[in-house]
Amino acid sequence: MDYIKRYESWLGDSFFDEETRSELALLRDNFSEIEERFHKDLEFGTGGLRGIIGAGTNRMNIYTVRKATQGFANYLKKEIKDKELGVLFAYDSRRFSKVFAEEAALVMCGNGIKAYIYDSLRSTPQLSFGVRYLGLSGGVVITASHNPPEYNGYKVYGSDGGQVPFPKDIEIIEEVNRVDSWEKVSIADKDKAVKDGMLVYTGSEVDEAYYNAVLNQSVNKNAVKELGDSLNIVFTPLHGTGNLPVREVLRLAGFKNVHIVKEQEEPDSEFSTVGYPNPEDPNVFKLALELADKVNAEVIIATDPDADRIGAAIKDKSQGYIFLNGNMTGVLLTEYILSHFKEQGRLPADGAVISTIVSTNLTRVIANYYGMDYMEVLTGFKYIGEKIKDMDEAGKGTYLFGFEESYGYLAGTHARDKDAVCTAYLICEMAAAYKMRGMTLYDGLIEIYEKYGCYMEEVKSITLPGIEGTALMKKIMDSFRGSPPVSLGRDRVVKAIDFGAGEVKNLLSGQIEKTALPKSNVLYYDGENDSWMCIRPSGTEPKIKVYFGAYNKSVDECRDKLEEMVKEAMASFEDRKNAKG
Repeated sequence: MDYIKRYESWLGDSFFDEETRSELALLRDNFSEIEERFHKDLEFGTGGLRGIIGAGTNRMNIYTVRKATQGFANYLKKEIKDKELGVLFAYDSRRFSKVFAEEAALVMCGNGIKAYIYDSLRSTPQLSFGVRYLGLSGGVVITASHNPPEYNGYKVYGSDGGQVPFPKDIEIIEEVNRVDSWEKVSIADKDKAVKDGMLVYTGSEVDEAYYNAVLNQSVNKNAVKELGDSLNIVFTPLHGTGNLPVREVLRLAGFKNVHIVKEQEEPDSEFSTVGYPNPEDPNVFKLALELADKVNAEVIIATDPDADRIGAAIKDKSQGYIFLNGNMTGVLLTEYILSHFKEQGRLPADGAVISTIVSTNLTRVIANYYGMDYMEVLTGFKYIGEKIKDMDEAGKGTYLFGFEESYGYLAGTHARDKDAVCTAYLICEMAAAYKMRGMTLYDGLIEIYEKYGCYMEEVKSITLPGIEGTALMKKIMDSFRGSPPVSLGRDRVVKAIDFGAGEVKNLLSGQIEKTALPKSNVLYYDGENDSWMCIRPSGTEPKIKVYFGAYNKSVDECRDKLEEMVKEAMASFEDRKNAKG
C-alpha cells in the first residue's frame, strides 16, 4: 500500500518538523485517515490548491505550499525573461493563512524573485488590484474563500491581476508536478530577505489607490449625496477581510449610517458565530437580521472571508427582509448600470456584459435590450477576467459588468476577479437610487420582471465526500452522458451540451456541432421556453452542483415551473446514484 509507505516516510524523516511528525504519530492505527492524507498529492488545479489543513501529501501545510510555490517560481522564470520578477502575496483570516503566505513569499525570495506581502489581512480583490498597481509578474492569495474553517487554499494570479487562464494554468500545474522532492524547494532566510530588499511588506499606498479605483465605479453619485445620511445599512464581514475595506469605501462615499455586526467584526479563523462562512446561506445572516430589526436597516450586506463574494438582504415595505440570490443581485446591478449609463450618455457602442453558463438567462436579455454585447463563459470568474484581458489586448470591446450566480460580481477593470468591496458600494448606491424613486430594491426587481419577463433559478448540491464520493460523482456524470434527460419539468429538452467532449447535440435533428468554449466536465441541457439545467462537479468542494433556470411571463407560473423541474431532476439523480453497476 503506497499510502502507508508515504506516511511512514514523513513520520520518520527529520526533514519534516517535530510538530508535523507528532501529529502523524497520533494516526498510527487510523488507516482510513492515513489513506485520506497520503493516497495522493494535494492537486494543484487550474486555480491553485485547496484542501483540509493538516500533515500529509493530500493536505494544506507548509510543505505542500512550499512545493506549489517552487513550481510557480519555476514557471515564472521560464515564462518571463524581459523584466524583473515580482510577486504579491495576500492572506485572509483563516488558520495558518499568514504562515502560508510568508512561507510562500520566502520560497519566491529563495528563487531570486522579489516578494511583496501585505502587512496584514487583505481581500482577494485587493490582491488582484495590487498586482496590477505594482506592475508585478503575478500574485498569490492564501484563502479557502467560504469553505469551513478546517480548509485553506492557495490561489494563483497572473500579471494582469486575473486568475491564470488556459493554457498557462496547465503549464504551472506541470511545473508544480515536476517538483518531485520536498528538498528541491529553495527557501530564503526571512531576516536576510528583508535586509536585502527581496521581501517587502506593503499596505497603505496600495490601499489608497484601490479605494479610489472602487469609488470611480460610481454610477449615480447624486443618489449618495441625497440619501447617504439617511440610508440605513447593516454590514457583516463574517469574521473575514471585508471589515476594513468595505467600511472605508462606504465612509469615503458618504454613507453615514453603516451598522456593523459586532460579534462578527473581528477576524476569527474558527468563524465561531457561523461555522460555514458562506454569504449564499441565509443562516449566516442571523445576527445581521437581529441588528437590522433594531436599527430599521434597509439593506443588509455580508462578505465572505476573502471578500470576493457578497450576499444581500433587503427590506420590503410589506414582506420584511428578503434575501437576494446571486442572480437577483446580478440582474439588479446589470439593469442599474446599463440604464443609468444610457441616461447619462455613457453607454459605449462596444459595451460588453459577461456572465457564466450557470447564471440566469435574464442577463442576456437585458444586455441585448441596451444593444450591448453579451458574452457567456464557463463557471469560474477567471474566464470573465480572461475576456476582459482579451478585449484590452485587442483594443476592441468595453467591459461594463460581469457576474456569476455564486455571488461574485465585478464592475470596472481595476481588478480582474470578483470584488465584494466594490459591489457592497454599488448595492448601497443602487438602494439609494431606488429610494429616491420611492422604491425598495425588491420593487426594482419586480420592475425588471415586468419589463423583461420572469426568470427564476435554483441551485442544488449533492455532497459526496471522500474517495467513495469521487467515484460516485464519476458514476453520476457518466450516467447523464450516456442517457440525457428528455424533459425539464413541463418543457422538452431540445439540446444537450457536453463541454467535456466539446459537443452540442440537437436532440430534435440529431445534428452535432462543436462548442465554442474550452473543454470542461460540465453537462448542459436546453429546454423549450428558455428552461435549462446544468450539472458539474464543484471545483472547490466534494459535491456535484445542479443548476436550474425557468422562464414565464408570470412570476407565479415561473415559480411553479421551476419547482416541477427541480423535483423531477432530483428524483432522477437519486435513481442514478443508487443504480447498480
